[in-house]
Amino acid sequence: MTFKPQIAAAAFAALSGFAGPALAQQTETAVVAGGCFWCVEADFEKVQGVSEVVSGYSGGTVENPTYKQVVRGGTGHREAARIVYDPAQIDYATLINLFLRSVDPLDAGGQFCDRGESYTTAIFVGNEEERRIAEEQIAAAEQELGKDIVTPVLDEAAFYEAEDYHQDYYKSDDRLPVTSVGLAVPKSVAYERYREGCGRDARLRQIWGADNPFIKGAS
Repeated sequence: MTFKPQIAAAAFAALSGFAGPALAQQTETAVVAGGCFWCVEADFEKVQGVSEVVSGYSGGTVENPTYKQVVRGGTGHREAARIVYDPAQIDYATLINLFLRSVDPLDAGGQFCDRGESYTTAIFVGNEEERRIAEEQIAAAEQELGKDIVTPVLDEAAFYEAEDYHQDYYKSDDRLPVTSVGLAVPKSVAYERYREGCGRDARLRQIWGADNPFIKGAS
């Protein structure tokens, strides 16, 4: 699998180290929906130039939705992530390039083991320039894969932060008494077990190749 040269170099460079505090006085945001927001947060907080990723909900009609409402369906919201980044270190095109390779953009029914509208992918754009860039990145990815990408480009909508329980889930040492992946395990361990059990990295490897930047151990 070969990435488009100009974006690919920047994308892999962006993953050369963990993110630190943004150096620029002004930051920008990108909002995407990539299935489980724990995974999007875990992936993009490792991208150089990203200072913060917030898990939340976007695209629906219900104000201040709860997690239970969103996953039950009917609110129109997707699990989403607000990515705060320093445009002096990483540009919007590189972020979208990376985003498309962090998800299964061929799946219109959800992501990996998580099914339903709330887990479908989307790119929320705040202006015409972001729309143009997102559509260009989708077109390039379609050419690379030789398949149609179903991830829509949508107008920016209200973003509601998810409950505190969900923020930084992937790196939390808080222990959960009961989970679907074990008893009395830290959230960080539960996250790793969930991600593996859900088949996220296996599917990314199948679609994008073993050198996908978000797959653990990939080169």
